[in-house]
Amino acid sequence: MKRKIYKRLLEWKEKDQGACALLLDGARRVGKSYIAQQFGQNEYRSNILIDFAHLPKEVQEIFEHDFTDLELFFNKLSAYYRVQLYPRETLFVFDEVQQFPKARELVKYLVADGRYDYLETGSLISLRTNVEHIVIPSEEEHVEMFPMDFEEFLWAMGDETTIPFLRDCFEHLRPLGQAVHRRVMNDFRQYMLVGGMPQAVEVYVKTKNFEETDRIKKRILQLYRADVTKFARGYEAKVLAIFDEMPAQLAKTEKKYKLSDIDKTARFRDYENAFIWLSEAMIANNCYNATEPTVGLSMSTEYTTRKSYMADTGLLVSHSFMEDSYMDNELYRDILLDRLHVNEGMLMENIVAQELRSSGHKLYFYSRVDKNHRENNMEIDFLIRNKRKICPVEVKSGNYRKHSSLDKFREKFRRNIGQPYILYTRDIVVKEDIVHLPLYMAMFL
Repeated sequence: MKRKIYKRLLEWKEKDQGACALLLDGARRVGKSYIAQQFGQNEYRSNILIDFAHLPKEVQEIFEHDFTDLELFFNKLSAYYRVQLYPRETLFVFDEVQQFPKARELVKYLVADGRYDYLETGSLISLRTNVEHIVIPSEEEHVEMFPMDFEEFLWAMGDETTIPFLRDCFEHLRPLGQAVHRRVMNDFRQYMLVGGMPQAVEVYVKTKNFEETDRIKKRILQLYRADVTKFARGYEAKVLAIFDEMPAQLAKTEKKYKLSDIDKTARFRDYENAFIWLSEAMIANNCYNATEPTVGLSMSTEYTTRKSYMADTGLLVSHSFMEDSYMDNELYRDILLDRLHVNEGMLMENIVAQELRSSGHKLYFYSRVDKNHRENNMEIDFLIRNKRKICPVEVKSGNYRKHSSLDKFREKFRRNIGQPYILYTRDIVVKEDIVHLPLYMAMFL
C-alpha cells in the first residue's frame, strides 16, 4: 500500500548518497519491513534483506567473524543470498536490527566503506537492553514511522482526490457543504474503527468486514502483550497494568492518567519506566502537561501529570473489548450509527492525538487546578506550536454549547498564543475568532 514515508526514503537516497544509514523506527506491524522491501526492489538494481528476527546461523557467523574483512564479508553475503552486488546500486536492509545490536554497531564501518546503501528497520530501538553493549553509530539518521494516517487510508480505499480538496478548504477556511462533509465523516468513522495498521487496512479494503478486521487487530494486541513479557524484563507487570487500563482511563471525562486506579499506593516514579517503555515501543502516545506555555512547551513540562493515548485508534477500539466478540463491541455500533458522542472523549481525543503525532507534533496539554477558586480551573486538550506561537486545540462534540476553558486560557495568555482551534464533528466555521474544524482536519494543524 502507498505510504508517505516512501517519499522520505527517496529523499534520503538522493541527498545522502550513502553518507549515512537510515533507521526506520516504528511499532510492530506498522509496515516497516514491507516498505523497506518495496523500496529496495523499486529503487535499486539489487537488494538484500537480512531478517535479524529469524537470522540463519550461517549469516550470524558472517557478522560475528568476517566483519574485519569487508571484501570477504560482502562476498559471503552475496553468495548466501544469491544476489549480485553493485557499487552504489545495492541496498542492504537490516530488518528488525534491534534483535542483533552488533549489526547496528557495524553500520559505522559499512557506511565509511561507501560501496552500498543501508536501511535499518526496528522496534523498541531505544530500549537499554538493545543498545547497552554497542556504540550507536553517528552515521545513522533516525526516522519514525507511524500507523497509516487518514490520507493513506483513503489511498488504500482508492480515493486520491478527497484530501487535496480538504486541504484547500482548510487553507481558505471554506466550508465543504453538508453533503461532502457527511461523506467524509462516514469515511473517517471507518478509519477510526479500522485504524492505520496495514494488515487491518488490507483486510478491510478486501472484505469490508469489520469482524475480520477486528480479529487482525486483536492478534496485533496479543503480539504487543507478548513483547512486553519478553522485553520489559523486571517491570513487565507495570507495563501491562498501564496498557490494560488505557481504555478505561480514556473513557473518563478526566483524561489525566490516574495510577490510583491500578494501585492506591502507586507513584509515578515507580511507573516511569513503564510509561517510557510503551512510548519507546510506539504503542502509546504520551501527552504531558505544559504548565507555562508562554516559555515553551518542553521547558515547562510537568511530567507527573500526563495523558496516555493509544498510538492507533483502531487498536483502541479492539482493546476496549479485548475479551468480547465483535458483536459485543458497542463502539462499532455507536460510530457506524453516528452516535459518536457516546464515546466522544475516548475516541475523538485519541484520533486527534494520533493525527497530531503523525504530523510531527509532540503532545502537550494544559491543566490548571485551583482548589480555592474553582472558577480558575481550566484544561486545554492539546497545545501545538505554529509559527512561534502556542495554539490551543480543544476537542468537542458537534452539540457542544460552550468552551469556558478555552475562553479562560485565551484571556490568561492572550499576548502569547496563536490561533485557537476547536475540532468537532461538524463543518468548518469561524466563530468568536475561533476556527472550528471537522475532526478529520487535525492532520493539517
